[in-house]
Amino acid sequence: MNASENIESIFHREEPVFSRNDFITKFEDKNIEVWLKREDLLHPEVSGNKFRKLKYNVLEAKRLQKKRILTFGGAFSNHIAATAAAGRIHNIPTFGVIRGEELGKDLQKTLKSNPTLKFASQNGMQFHFIAREDFRRKNDPDFIESLYAEFGDFYLVPEGGTNEFAIQGCEEILSKEDKNFDFICVAAGTGGTASGLINASAENQNVLAFSALKGDFLKDEIGRFSNKKNWTLVSDEYFGGYAKINEELVSFINEFKTEFRIQLDPVYTGKMMFSVFEMIKKNQFPENSRILAIHTGGLQGIAGMNRRLEKKKMSLIIE
Repeated sequence: MNASENIESIFHREEPVFSRNDFITKFEDKNIEVWLKREDLLHPEVSGNKFRKLKYNVLEAKRLQKKRILTFGGAFSNHIAATAAAGRIHNIPTFGVIRGEELGKDLQKTLKSNPTLKFASQNGMQFHFIAREDFRRKNDPDFIESLYAEFGDFYLVPEGGTNEFAIQGCEEILSKEDKNFDFICVAAGTGGTASGLINASAENQNVLAFSALKGDFLKDEIGRFSNKKNWTLVSDEYFGGYAKINEELVSFINEFKTEFRIQLDPVYTGKMMFSVFEMIKKNQFPENSRILAIHTGGLQGIAGMNRRLEKKKMSLIIE
């Protein structure tokens, strides 16, 4: 697929859009192959799992003739950036409820220092900055009703984009050719992408969801959207927690790009690939396994992460 192809035509195709698989490496001593599904190449602005999650949500918003889309996210959210771009392309105004009311006190200063929000703003998204304690109420019906009262009618997309329409889109990630893999590996934030992959997987395949968060609450979230049992939540590699990073991970991401010429993000796919390689080294995959890892995009967040690394006087991620 041509990466520059208009997303309007992609969203209206009857046939699912498939991304290509890149062979990464073979661990000769174990006869294990690792491949990477390049979801990051689906579209230059709405890439990876955000493309999949937004596809049917945008179509539903248009079917319902909603005048705007409202969603939630943090200041460096991939979902916020992708929603803003999809809204611009589809001529649907977007509204982002952003965690951190302090960010709205001097919006121009915030936009100068935050490439994610700057990108979203350039794509027409309007912002509503709220306190962190209020943001925790994002799923509270009374809080949602207050947003309707304040901003009028809108199509609501939850934080991270995960709902039944997102699951439908993520079920299209796997192609018929992917049935030949023994393991499907994916990073998990809200569990939506993993749920779609589990639903689309063959019974003889194992789906490994690598949690980007501490705790095992994602088990319940994934269980909401999938009844299948051929999956495992892997949550023993945090690097200190969500969006936390250290020199070891930066080094891995940079070495991966040098060796395979593929950019990884530091929050999701980078940590997932690091964990996959470590599991192989520790003999946690059977010999002769064929592993398909999913590149869920998220590369827009690297610029913001590098600013944080620079302040800490740490090595930067090569872009």
